[in-house]
Amino acid sequence: MRGEDSQQHAMFSYLSAEQRVPQDHPMRKLRPLVDQVLQKLWRRFARMYARVGRPSIRPEKLLRPAAAGTLHGAQRAAADGADG
Repeated sequence: MRGEDSQQHAMFSYLSAEQRVPQDHPMRKLRPLVDQVLQKLWRRFARMYARVGRPSIRPEKLLRPAAAGTLHGAQRAAADGADG
């Protein structure tokens, strides 16, 4: 059974991620792209999980930071290559 894909806005911080990340940070452009791809994969993920039982961590929650980090790393590498 898949758990919810809810965002935890505050746990041990008084500032949200929205407040911490600058408005012009590249991750703000990448996040919607990653979310769009994960949304397209939703049905495929749903077929992989049982309908009953203890909820697991949604694959979207695990893949979102990995995909965003990979895209951000590729973007940085391209920018570094253009600079050097």
